[in-house]
Amino acid sequence: MTANAEKPMLTVLWLPVLAMVVVIAVSNVAVQFPINDLLTWGAFTYPVAFLVTDLTNRAHGPRRARTVAMVGFPIGMVLSVVLSLQADFPVWSAVRIALASGFAFICAQMLDIYVFHRLRKMSWWRAPLISSVSASALDTAIFFSAAFAATGLPWVTWGLGDFGVKLGMALVMLVPFRIFMPLIVPTLYNAPFGGKS
Repeated sequence: MTANAEKPMLTVLWLPVLAMVVVIAVSNVAVQFPINDLLTWGAFTYPVAFLVTDLTNRAHGPRRARTVAMVGFPIGMVLSVVLSLQADFPVWSAVRIALASGFAFICAQMLDIYVFHRLRKMSWWRAPLISSVSASALDTAIFFSAAFAATGLPWVTWGLGDFGVKLGMALVMLVPFRIFMPLIVPTLYNAPFGGKS
């Protein structure tokens, strides 16, 4: 049994939950700021949620990763509505984006956790990359259709642009994943790019 398995869940998970809340809140506000007709700023922040989930899954297993998602998402949703209202976005817009985000988030996070866990014994990069890409596709489809359909906004092109960025970010997030893993689960890693997956 690992030292983390013996610690109370809140003691072990406070940092991933806090990170998840921040990522959700920042992403839900950032998605309301388009860069152009293809992208919003949320495309660059949201993929960090998969990094948080994958690191938690690798270090503590799928049950605790699900806990991080289930605790972090309602707090992040409420915070994102408050921040959106503070930024003078219309109430319905803020609520619709929060609800769409919440549903897309939970579906995508559960898929990410499931796929990651099924692939965890493969090469170190496969589980986080494949789980993040598959979950990003689901998240993008659910979120953009639920948040922006029938609004007159270019939600289809935003969704396509968003998914393209998420693919790139899934690759980029492999770097911090690999850097943090020896720090989070040192018994699995003997060298920076050696050891087990």
